[in-house]
Amino acid sequence: MEGKTIMKIGFIGLGVMGRPMAKNLLKAGHELYVYDVVSKGVEELAAAGATAVSSNKEVAANSDVVITMLPNSPHVKTVILGVNGVLEGRHEGMKIIDMSSIAPLVTKEVGQACAEAGVPMLEAPVSGGETGAINGTLALMCGGDKELFNEMLPVLNAMAGTITYCGGLGAGNTTKLVNQHILAVEIATVAEAFVMGAKAGVEPEVIYNAIKNGYAGSKVLDGKLAMAMDRDFRAGFRLDLHIKDLNNVLETGHALGTPMPLASLVMDEMKYMSANGCGSEDHSALMKYYEKIAGVELKRAEK
Repeated sequence: MEGKTIMKIGFIGLGVMGRPMAKNLLKAGHELYVYDVVSKGVEELAAAGATAVSSNKEVAANSDVVITMLPNSPHVKTVILGVNGVLEGRHEGMKIIDMSSIAPLVTKEVGQACAEAGVPMLEAPVSGGETGAINGTLALMCGGDKELFNEMLPVLNAMAGTITYCGGLGAGNTTKLVNQHILAVEIATVAEAFVMGAKAGVEPEVIYNAIKNGYAGSKVLDGKLAMAMDRDFRAGFRLDLHIKDLNNVLETGHALGTPMPLASLVMDEMKYMSANGCGSEDHSALMKYYEKIAGVELKRAEK
């Protein structure tokens, strides 16, 4: 590993995204200490060469940098600030990178508590789904002290293809919420429009090929519509996780006094589909809401 700085890194949160992200840190040669309340991820990382420990506090005690990749705001507060949490295991020189997608106001709250405890924190929420996590090509939206961001770049580079510094703490998760807002509304828009086309008797694949290279073309059109046409809704990013993100969008928008009519509408549609058994499917399953009402499916024509 000549020319590389090898660090002791703690990783907390070994779910669908966290496991491959942690494995990429191992591949980069870093020494890894891992913990999760679910043992499966810990066992998988231990088999790959990480050291399993028994608490968030113990992760911190062994690590120069602690990375958290957790479902939502309350989990981050508990893991970092709670009993046997990361801050209880703090030591001189330790730093925290929270890569969870949470409410920006909570990021600021946790960051302030860390600063008061003498531990600098960077936020780096991710986009790119499980495939990006596996391939190490995630897009990161970072917030915090610029010098800390620059210092942590070698760690972040092991997991990401695109890294953007967005500003102070909260700016990264604000940027992520903008991404999730647009993505949710765009999936709904594609579904609404294509269901109309299918109901009128035009094959979805014909419409797609006609418009994909124009201004309506997008990654959502290329990827999520394809999942619907193939009737393959296996989760790359679960619908229930997008509901969580959209809830943070709405909370943030309402707190700031900005209008959120489209986000509110799509949130209702997502919650309906989750209540009807689609919560663990890919967020493209939102398209089934429109299909159900119209009585058509966006499947490919049989050859």
